[in-house]
Amino acid sequence: MLILLLAFITFVLTTLQSTTVLGQFNFYSENSTPNNRPIIGILAQEKSPDHSKSYIAASYVKFIEGAGARVVPIWIGRDECYYEDILSKINGVLWPGGSASFANSNGGYADAGYKIYKIAKRMNDNGDYFPILGICLGFELLTYVVAERFPHRTRCRAQTLPLQLEFTPDYKSGRMFSDISDNVEDILRTKKVTSNQHLNCVTKSGLQRAGVSDKFQILSLNHDLNNLEFISSLEHITYPFYGLQFHPEKNLYEWKIGEKIPHGKNAIEIAQYFANFFVNEARKNHHIFQSSEEEAQTLIYNYSPTYTALGDSVFMQSYIFDLVNTSY
Repeated sequence: MLILLLAFITFVLTTLQSTTVLGQFNFYSENSTPNNRPIIGILAQEKSPDHSKSYIAASYVKFIEGAGARVVPIWIGRDECYYEDILSKINGVLWPGGSASFANSNGGYADAGYKIYKIAKRMNDNGDYFPILGICLGFELLTYVVAERFPHRTRCRAQTLPLQLEFTPDYKSGRMFSDISDNVEDILRTKKVTSNQHLNCVTKSGLQRAGVSDKFQILSLNHDLNNLEFISSLEHITYPFYGLQFHPEKNLYEWKIGEKIPHGKNAIEIAQYFANFFVNEARKNHHIFQSSEEEAQTLIYNYSPTYTALGDSVFMQSYIFDLVNTSY
């Protein structure tokens, strides 16, 4: 009897060790059937100065569509029930770049992002693999919500700045770069192909000050025009939450003169790498809408982009939404 009990205890301990590696959840099996109809939610943000409207830059929509997924807009200013409902039907969330304020956001981008983070975290805790990708402002939002909205960004000079990545020594041990090809790695390491357009930076000391340096694996660093070191890519240690301070979608779809956006063959290849990576993460989730009719009424196809580059926008095209009339 004692031998059987010891055998059972050994089996349980072995099982637990196989499901947790370096603090990371291993609740998704690579043998699972991938979802080949993934839908990604992209969070809108308040449109300045007219806060009666919100918007999503069309380049983020194309970024996701170009990797084989469809897009649903996620509205700001809604209650938690709305975000619970929409996240239960989609397969991942992208937080785009922009200029929304984190302070006193009054139900805007940062508030919505915090609600989404809490729900996605709970989903993953329950074994429901649900990824998030933050780009530029969305990258900053990821560290902000994990820090329970503790301000920790540093002002920096990293606008119109194409850079190569300064990989950390253990960057390949993370999920984002574990399967990177030699060619893409070489491009990112040696070519100035990442488009940086930010006035705020997240630094190692900032994460330490916020008490969340142990929550993230830093994958790459960079330096701004004043030689300030900032974090350019990271991922959450436990959850499939990823952040890029630079803009891969701009390489593909934004053409504003003066922003020094890399558009060459190498820049396109690395941009596609990040799009493919995130959509493949979303394929691990199997949420679906209750009906094909509900899905069809929710997709971004119900809206038309506006050619906003004719004005003073940094975006070639944007989806502009009336906050009063957006509903599903």
